Amino acid sequence: MRDPYLVLGMTRSASADDIKQAFRRLAKQYHPDLNPGRPDIEQKFKEVNSAHGLLSDPEKRARFDKGEIDAAGNERPDRNFRRAWQGAGRGPGAGGPRGAGAGPRSGTAGADGDDPFADDFFNDIFGATKRRYSAGGGAGVKAKGSDVNYSVNVSFADACLGAKRRLTLSTGKAIDVNIPPGTRDQTKLRLKGQGLAGLGGAGAGDAIVEVLVDNHPLFTRKDDDIHLEVPVTLQEAILGAAIKVPTLDGQVAVKVPPGANSGTTLRLKGKGIPNPDRKVTGDFYVKLIVMLPEKPDADLTAFIERWSKGKDYDVRRKLGV
Repeated sequence: MRDPYLVLGMTRSASADDIKQAFRRLAKQYHPDLNPGRPDIEQKFKEVNSAHGLLSDPEKRARFDKGEIDAAGNERPDRNFRRAWQGAGRGPGAGGPRGAGAGPRSGTAGADGDDPFADDFFNDIFGATKRRYSAGGGAGVKAKGSDVNYSVNVSFADACLGAKRRLTLSTGKAIDVNIPPGTRDQTKLRLKGQGLAGLGGAGAGDAIVEVLVDNHPLFTRKDDDIHLEVPVTLQEAILGAAIKVPTLDGQVAVKVPPGANSGTTLRLKGKGIPNPDRKVTGDFYVKLIVMLPEKPDADLTAFIERWSKGKDYDVRRKLGV
């Protein structure tokens, strides 16, 4: 697999937000549902998903930057052992991984002066690692499979009400991921046994799916409640009116009370976001914003001039100005 930074078009100095934004853009560009019948695009989508899975995990990203794991998340043998061994066993007092002043293991040196037990030494050090991470495993080796990170994008409404999303795993297997009602942005879902296969009969790892929730153009979420600002005309605010407003369930009618002001807030009980854990549903709050006509109205101006004469109407009195 290519360097995950190159896959996302990022540098190693990129912030977590930079990486998330790059992933969202590329995930939409290469999503298989938007490019049916394009195996090349599907492969790019998998590559983008895998790169984001590694770089979005702070621990894995740090280990990759240090060279401890490769782009696929696999362990890399510690090269310090190899460098240390190169100076060991080549003469009296030579340093090596057996400790300061330790001589080579007993035996006859080879014709080139190397320790004949070097291969045995490396088998001791690297053999277990090689057996653990090789596809076929090894006798007596048992290790649970690694977890694999994925991300899915969902709309604001789908995150609030719940939905299903089709996810293609790194193995090529496609599964439906259940997005629970009330899911928040960057929530991580654990799919048991959908990660990499284990060794020696051990269980498979898990798939960790991060849910990225798109912003809504009108609604704002606060805990389990939804807030919406709704403009009303001057006559609706003064006289009262019945108006329609959008909610997660579609349009509903609300009553604007006579004499409503900007900032007056109406509560629609139970029209917010379901919370399965608490077994309650939040509320929907409609904040009214009184709007004057877009263009000056001569009749309205004349009326206000007549009406305002002699009126004690100081809205800034409490400010002391």
